[in-house]
Formats: sequence, C-alpha cells, structure tokens
Amino acid sequence: MGSLPILTVIEQSQISPPPSTVEDDKSLPLTFFDFMWLRQPPVHYLFFYEHSITETQFLEKILPDLKQSLSTTLQYFYPFAGNLFAYSSPDKKPEIRYVEGDSVTVTSAKCHLDFNQLTSNQPRECDKFYHLIPILGESTKASDYIKIPLFSVQVTFFPNHGISIGMTNHHVLGDATTRFCFMNAWTSIARSGSTDSFLSNPTNLPFYDKSLVQNPKLDESYLKFVKAETLKEDYQPQMLSGPSNNKLRGTFVLTRNIMTELKKTVLKELPTLVYVSSFTVACAYIWSCLASTKNVDEQQIFGFVIDCRARLDPPIPTTYFGNCLSGCMAMENTNLLKGKQGFINGAKLFGESLHKVLTNKDGIVLDLSLYEDIFADGMLTTTMIGVAGTPKLKFYNMDFGWGTPKKVETVSIDYNGSISMNACKDSDQDLEIGVCLPDIEMEAFVRVFDDGLKTYI
Repeated sequence: MGSLPILTVIEQSQISPPPSTVEDDKSLPLTFFDFMWLRQPPVHYLFFYEHSITETQFLEKILPDLKQSLSTTLQYFYPFAGNLFAYSSPDKKPEIRYVEGDSVTVTSAKCHLDFNQLTSNQPRECDKFYHLIPILGESTKASDYIKIPLFSVQVTFFPNHGISIGMTNHHVLGDATTRFCFMNAWTSIARSGSTDSFLSNPTNLPFYDKSLVQNPKLDESYLKFVKAETLKEDYQPQMLSGPSNNKLRGTFVLTRNIMTELKKTVLKELPTLVYVSSFTVACAYIWSCLASTKNVDEQQIFGFVIDCRARLDPPIPTTYFGNCLSGCMAMENTNLLKGKQGFINGAKLFGESLHKVLTNKDGIVLDLSLYEDIFADGMLTTTMIGVAGTPKLKFYNMDFGWGTPKKVETVSIDYNGSISMNACKDSDQDLEIGVCLPDIEMEAFVRVFDDGLKTYI
C-alpha cells in the first residue's frame, strides 16, 4: 500500500466582498512608507489550530463559515481583495485598486504531515511548511502597467488533529499592524457569526486617509530608489524554494525572568545606556548566538522596524491602513558579537541606534540616505538579519471559534535569514523567537543558545 500524499488540494474558491458593499473602482494611493516594499518578497504566515473534526465537518461547516466570514470582512478591508497597479510612466504612482468582482483566492486542502511535529518548538524541516502557504495569483501585464494580486489564503485540514490557516500578502498591502487589524476583524466575525461585536467599537475599522503621511519629496526619492517604473518589465514573483533545501526552522523562548537577567547584565556593564528593553536584549542575545555559528569574520547588519503611527507629529490612528514603519540598524563584525561580551556589544549598538532614531530632531522617518549607503554597489554585507513581527501584537489571541492558535509561524523569514518575534501563547511577558538556518548552523545555534543562558540564570 502506497504512502498517503503530503497534500491534496480539495478546491479553490474566489471570495469577494458581498455585492455592492464596496464602491466600484475604488483606489487607495500609496506613500513612501509603502514604496520601499514594492520589490520585497511576500509575507507568509501560518496559524495552527487544534480541532478534532472529521473531513465532513471541515467541508460542510468549517470551510463555508470561513469563506462567508472572509467575504464579510473584505467589505471593510477591501484592499485585501484588490490589486497593486504599478505604471511604466513615472508620472503615475503605484496604487491599490479594487474593482467590483475582484477577489481573494482561497485554497482548501488536506494534509498528512505530522501536525504535532509542525507545531513543536524543536528544529523542523523548513520545506514541510511550504505545502501550507498559498502563492499569490498571477500578475497581469498591459501596455503601460502591471497588475499584481495582493493576498491569498490556504485552509488546510489535518485529519483528527487540526487546521492551519496560511496567508500570503504582498508587503505593499500593509505592515504587521494592518495584518493584525484584518485578522482581528475576520476572527471576530467568524467567531460570532455577525459583525455586531466588530462594529461595536468604531476604532476597529481601518483608517484609509493617506493624506496624513503624504510627503511628495520622499515619494519621489523612494520611487526612484526602487525603480518603480521598471516593475512591469522585471517583476518576478518570489517563491520559497522547494524540497531538500537543508534548512531547519526552530522556535526559541526567552522568558520574562531570563530577559530580566539579561537586562541586569547589560546595565551592570553599561549603566548609562538609555534603551535597555526586553526587545533590545532579546535581539542582542539572538544576534550573538547567530554570530557564534559563523566561522568567518565579516560585517553583519541587524535591522528592525519601528511603528511610526504614534510617533508622527501629529500621531495617526493605530488602525491606519498600510505600511507606517521606520528603520533602525546596527552593524558589527562577527567576532565582536560572540560570547558574553558580544551580547553586551550588541545591546550597546541597539540601544545607541534606537536612541539616535527616536530622538532625531528631524522626526522618526528614516532618511533614505541610510538605505542608499547600505545597498550601494559593494557595500551590502554578506550577512543581514531582520526582525519580522513584534511582541506588541497578540497574534496568539486570534480565535475563529475553535480556541486560540496552538502555534503561529512566520514562514517568510526563510527568504532572507531574518528572525520572527511574537509574544508567547501562554504568557505575553515571554518572547517566542523563530529562527531559520541551514541544518549544521542550526545544530550550533541550539547549543550556543542553551549554553549561553546558563551564564545568566
């Protein structure tokens, strides 16, 4: 008897907002905050739910309810069903457009991978997760523009174990805060079977007024930097590589008590350092562990983003739809990041970098010159690490009606060696770090991570 297939696609559906609930041919302008992401890989994220149901229950109850609630949600978050339009003419800026009938592709599937292994913290094969994430739809090219779908969903049933909901979005659609607001709406509507709870708080609705962050000078410089007018000619949808890539995904937890000890260590060595937070010491510790897996001394860049919504003058609503991020970066040679002193060096660099960005007299928005310096020919280092997600957004609270997720994974960190960061499921004071590395480096990382903590606790 042959083995069962890893994944069987059951159906593909096109889900639109309910008819006549969104104004036809609705356009959402983009700003320099969005333009920076025009050429970046898509974002892939996975929510795993334990739910002991039959395939009949999945097909006749779970799936129809998810599609119905998604349709209802899209009337408030219409850009998720729309498309990115990028034009060949430099006189026309890229925009998101929704036209009546636009839709989100929802794929339903059945999977025979080990649900419990996928949702564990131990290092697991990265390519197994690729079966569970959808790809974006095909782009369409016309004489003077390219149209690119922005969002897709895959709902996967694990017989007698649970469900995963995989989502993929183009980054110009929005940042983690926008995705959180969308997910909060969708789960609320799915859980209650109506919009009453979601609409009871007007601050749940997305805020679409882009005029509050418009800056024509920055728009022009960012569009020139990313070569937006050539996107039609050279756009290549990026996909994660398929099997046997020898990469592993591991989840590592830093508890509140451990981070308190890490902060004490930093403050003992650097008593005048201004920014010593759980986030900064967690990044510094992970950076040090990653450096310790390298045998070559090279310059490394560690970058992370800062939500600008509350830091603009004047501040804009939390539910502002789109990207609203500035950047913060630290650079150091690998050998100066290893061991306890390397951790201290990393924390110092993060603290000083944050202080510089947050106290910049010209505001929080990152000067494009920093990007230009880093990405100039010959300047890009061989190792660049970023942080996907933020512990401030409680993605483990997302409940479709079957309880909260057993595990949340940011699969797109596989593209570029970034890490993911979330508040833990059982305690939002603890941090859950996702790391993706080649198998040999992962083995070294696990050893360094565990051994290093023994010096602080």
